[in-house]
Amino acid sequence: MKKVGLIMRKIQFSENQGPRVFADRLKAIGEELGVDIVFISPERHVSGYDWVPGYEHEKGDLVNYDIVLDQIYQNNIEHVIYTVSGFTYLKMFLEKSVLFPHSFPDPALTGYEMMKPFYQMVDKAIVQTEFLKEEFARNFGVTDVNVIPIGFSESLAQKHFDPAQVVENRILWIGRDEENRRPDLVLKYAKQNPDKEVFMVFGGVRYRESMKKYDIPDNVRLQFALSQDEIFALMNSAKVYWSCSRFDTFAMPLTEALAMGKIIVKPEHPCYRHINARHSFSGNEENWFELVNMAAASPKSYSMDNRHYAFDQFSSRVMKEGYKNFFDQWLRD
Repeated sequence: MKKVGLIMRKIQFSENQGPRVFADRLKAIGEELGVDIVFISPERHVSGYDWVPGYEHEKGDLVNYDIVLDQIYQNNIEHVIYTVSGFTYLKMFLEKSVLFPHSFPDPALTGYEMMKPFYQMVDKAIVQTEFLKEEFARNFGVTDVNVIPIGFSESLAQKHFDPAQVVENRILWIGRDEENRRPDLVLKYAKQNPDKEVFMVFGGVRYRESMKKYDIPDNVRLQFALSQDEIFALMNSAKVYWSCSRFDTFAMPLTEALAMGKIIVKPEHPCYRHINARHSFSGNEENWFELVNMAAASPKSYSMDNRHYAFDQFSSRVMKEGYKNFFDQWLRD
């Protein structure tokens, strides 16, 4: 069985967020395809907070190279997928290394100036969307790029889909307490719309502490570190899924929300253009509140158009097909 190292930060493996979900899904797909996905991460933390000066994640990655290389060599690994730009310099040690970015040097994201130099060394990548493939070519001249979505779980999307459970005034938002994700906007919306029940779901337990700095309205329900099963159950009960981030590399909850037939309100930034099913509506800070209210007032409680579109474009079946084709080429020699 061929081995492939999947290199992520320790905090990404430890939290119930997109990176961990991707890692587990890739490992399961690897087993089906005869590829052993070996999880590799530094044992030491530099900081859990990438915005603290001097403790930015990329700097932490650089001082952890010895630990990461030790694990790679101990497992006799020649092929690695790394998910953060700080490990780009693995290219100097391992010819067969490919970046699957969990972030991207876009001005909307914290630390994008620090990310840019690392991307100068990238020559091969896997990305979640056609938009990111275009950005790699436009900004860094990288054209060896495969587009493979992080497929949602069809079994969970089938298990939890029950339109009779939809709560007509329930709005769902999934994100982090980070400036890019705009949790402040969601709280402002909730204060102005006390008739709505707003669920805010955070991937890590650490946000339980950071959210204490906000004045949380009575109609907001905070949830932390939910399992995928819990996410899909909650998603089924909401009528509207709202994303108000400035930029997204993964946008995983959006594809999951489509699969659950949610009416979608999303940013008009082109990084979300793949979320273009019939009942997905793009807006901005000026009109989001109105769009969310219009979606909540729709005579439709759910959208089968959105659900069919998601199953066709983003299911784990599509992800498996993508990695089968990729591994067939990449692991050939």
